[in-house]
Formats: sequence, structure tokens, C-alpha cells
Amino acid sequence: MHKLPADLESVIVSDKLVKSLWDDITPLARNEWICWVISAKKPETRARRIMRVKEELLEGKRRPCCWAGCIHR
Repeated sequence: MHKLPADLESVIVSDKLVKSLWDDITPLARNEWICWVISAKKPETRARRIMRVKEELLEGKRRPCCWAGCIHR
């Protein structure tokens, strides 16, 4: 399991609804979101993915879309 990075954590905890949605998904789903974010090679891609985590959780998505999954399993 990956540790929640500070930049992603700050976006999650800054919005009570997003925090609630984050807490509601499974640990495996949270791990996949984290892995998806940390696997970005460029800082701008990572920043964009962090914002997408928030947006997609608010849209009701529980896992990263169109991503093969955590390669660290």
C-alpha cells in the first residue's frame, strides 16, 4: 500500500465532501488513486491528476478511469 502524499492529502482534506467520499472508498481503491497520482512523470501531470481525483470523486467515481491499476501489487 502507498502512503498518501501530502499534496494529494491537502486537496482531499480541504473539502469535507471530498474527504467523506475518500473515506467511503475501499483501501484498495484509495491505493489505486494514490498510485495513479504518484506514477505521473511530470509535475504538471501530477497536479492535473490530483485535481481529477477530487473532480472524479465528486462525480461518483470510485477508481481511476482508464488505468490498468497499481503496478506495485
